[in-house]
Amino acid sequence: MIAHFDSRSSRKNTLAFWLAVSCAAALSLAARGQSESRGPTKSEIHKTENGYQLLVDGRPFWIKGAGLGSGTMEQLAAHGGNSLRTWGVGNDALLERAVKNGLYVTMGLDVARERNGFNYDDPAAVSRQLERIKAQVLRYKDRPGLIIWAIGNELNLNAKNPNVWDAVNGISKMIHQVDPNHLTTTPLAGVNLKLLAEIKTRAPDLDLLAVQMYADIVNLPRYLRQAQWDGPYIITEWGATGHWECEKTDWGAPIENDSTVKAGLYEKRYDAVIAADPQHCLGSYAFLWGQKQERTPTWYGVFLASGEETESVDVLAHLWSGNWPTNRSPRIQGAWLDGETSHQNVHLKPGATYTAKVIAKDPENDALVYTWEILKESSATSVGGDYESKPSSLPGLIQNSATSEVTMAAPSQPGAYRLFAYVRDGQGHAAHVNIPFYVDATNALAKISDAIAK
Repeated sequence: MIAHFDSRSSRKNTLAFWLAVSCAAALSLAARGQSESRGPTKSEIHKTENGYQLLVDGRPFWIKGAGLGSGTMEQLAAHGGNSLRTWGVGNDALLERAVKNGLYVTMGLDVARERNGFNYDDPAAVSRQLERIKAQVLRYKDRPGLIIWAIGNELNLNAKNPNVWDAVNGISKMIHQVDPNHLTTTPLAGVNLKLLAEIKTRAPDLDLLAVQMYADIVNLPRYLRQAQWDGPYIITEWGATGHWECEKTDWGAPIENDSTVKAGLYEKRYDAVIAADPQHCLGSYAFLWGQKQERTPTWYGVFLASGEETESVDVLAHLWSGNWPTNRSPRIQGAWLDGETSHQNVHLKPGATYTAKVIAKDPENDALVYTWEILKESSATSVGGDYESKPSSLPGLIQNSATSEVTMAAPSQPGAYRLFAYVRDGQGHAAHVNIPFYVDATNALAKISDAIAK
């Protein structure tokens, strides 16, 4: 099913081997600055007796990467990353900057989604899209640093028309005709037996599978076995537990893990799935090397909006390089609102006063600085990472907000809210936790009734 594989003699194929070789290659390129003028980077997949091997300019390469957001390439390289992925072609400076930092790029090609109204039964629209993407490929194909074209993103999400995979196959064939140096894939939102059967049948020109999974990533090995998928793959998104797959409050608000729990899950999922299959998995891209608003402003990014690194960055650096950062992020040990945690369905009375507390510890005993914020609960219903605006903040409700224990007044309007605590160490690192709470309308009505009675 998978094209473009050459047979090679058996090689030692352990994870330690991959990490050591790819690290050495990345360091060598970084030392040279990759500044010399040269042609396109050559990427290919070879099949060996022990599985599949990604080669970049003839050297074995294990992807230790992240999806690039507001975090910088310099930070990514400094923490041991060797690759980044994008969701679009970006600008002309992106590849040049990546090369200067010793990073290789999986470049996204924006492909229209059925869930946004594109009709894959319209051959003229499909043809126009192909020509648009061809122009992008021709523009960037000969620049160093590029290794993989990612055709679209989660085209299967909320989609029913299998003709999309015919279009993806057409784009892949076009790329291979004009660009013999780079691999093609299409990132999928999860996998199942039917989806993989469609990919095998309708998009055989793709070089490798790309999967995006969060908490459910622990089931990926079973899904692949059930679908009898024995080819190479990469994980193009993974990380925090998704807001659609977590515990909810009794009013339906998703409960977000604090930054310390998230960091532990990054490590656990990497070790259990990604590092555990060096025969077929060629590496991964953690999500997200930056910050974004998606249900909350802290859910998926491994940085805060103010730029500080969280504990998940520490974990990724250790996974990629084998070394912990010299100064590590604060750790959350617990957080309470009115004596209850985020998992205890916190209900408050309008305008009433409550105590909130967070306990955090810094590995180097740096002095910690605390800030608090109350936001309205997000009303967004978008999927697939589509744009969301940050909910409005409610100032003036928190007293002594620079301490680990604060007094807050509940909002006067009934509804769903979140209390956020941020803990910074003054060294560019931070921890975060939030507690969803609900201000009950019945309490407001009771107050009105009491006032009328008096």
